[in-house]
Amino acid sequence: MFYHSIDPVLFRIGPLEVRYYGIIYVLGFIIAYFMIQHLARKREMGLSKDDLSDLIFYELIGVVIGARLFYVVFYNMVYYLQKPLEVFAVWHGGLSFHGGLAGAIVAAYWFSRKKKFDLLALADIVVIPAALALALGRIGNFLNGELVGRITTVPWAVQFQGYEGFRHPSQLYESAKNFIIFGVLWYLKEKKLPKGMLFWTFTLLYSVLRFFIEFVREPDSQLGFIVFNLTMGQLLNVAMLIVALFFIFNLYKKSAKIQTA
Repeated sequence: MFYHSIDPVLFRIGPLEVRYYGIIYVLGFIIAYFMIQHLARKREMGLSKDDLSDLIFYELIGVVIGARLFYVVFYNMVYYLQKPLEVFAVWHGGLSFHGGLAGAIVAAYWFSRKKKFDLLALADIVVIPAALALALGRIGNFLNGELVGRITTVPWAVQFQGYEGFRHPSQLYESAKNFIIFGVLWYLKEKKLPKGMLFWTFTLLYSVLRFFIEFVREPDSQLGFIVFNLTMGQLLNVAMLIVALFFIFNLYKKSAKIQTA
């Protein structure tokens, strides 16, 4: 068993703190920039450096806004109705992955319409570095000692500061999940798949694996369990899975029609 005593701050300069999580966040966007550039060039998509910079900016804005709105609406609506100005205080925490994904889709759609790029082709290359960035981000959550797991007696359990008992390092489980998804997508990118299949494969894998990891992750204190002893995250994952299956089915159906035509 492990006692979490990691200082999330790498160094301090007066009142300024440089945290591991912030460094990882920046690293994720740097990796995404160069990986998207590589994949776009390989697929001859004609994505210039200026286009790529705009895409990263659009995605950053979309992810933050979407993640915040979903958290406000689905996770803590009562609190934010009482304190509406807190909606804008993202530095106090409170972001939802599912909202971030929705915001990223909207941003990519807006970008593709403005720049005249194929949305599905774009989504297929963006989602690969996104999976890797998410894997690194969960390591950042572990270093911060946040988003902890449920109490357990497994040998690798962790005692997090501010929490009772030894708990599952669910952040590391989620990181491993995202590394696995990245590996699958990296392998599939060389296959001849219908446009959009990589993106919806990511959505499918994420929803299924995250659903099961939620069983060892501590529920949000303000919500607890919603229905059938399931968390809000699990319910959103079920919805995400249904949407992914719908689009994957339609992509295969459309592909089969083209091949038989």
